[in-house]
Amino acid sequence: MTTLPPERTPLYNHPLPALEAWLRGLGAQQDAGRPEQWQLSRSGWSASLVFESEDLAVRWLGEEGPQRVNRFPYGLCRADVEAAILAGP
Repeated sequence: MTTLPPERTPLYNHPLPALEAWLRGLGAQQDAGRPEQWQLSRSGWSASLVFESEDLAVRWLGEEGPQRVNRFPYGLCRADVEAAILAGP
């Protein structure tokens, strides 16, 4: 198991295996054909997370209403990004 850096650590200071372990811990599933893309499902909404060159792009789709997209720079700490992702659309 990969050890995660402290939660206040910026994403850019996480090795890739730690970022993947973090997303798995949230219950996200990695896309086998596109390893940079992950899917996360929660009651009432789902999200697609994509590691892009400058940021982590998150696209939420709720049961009611249009999708919402946000981009989180890798300079943000893991705790803040996690809170924003889990807040849902």
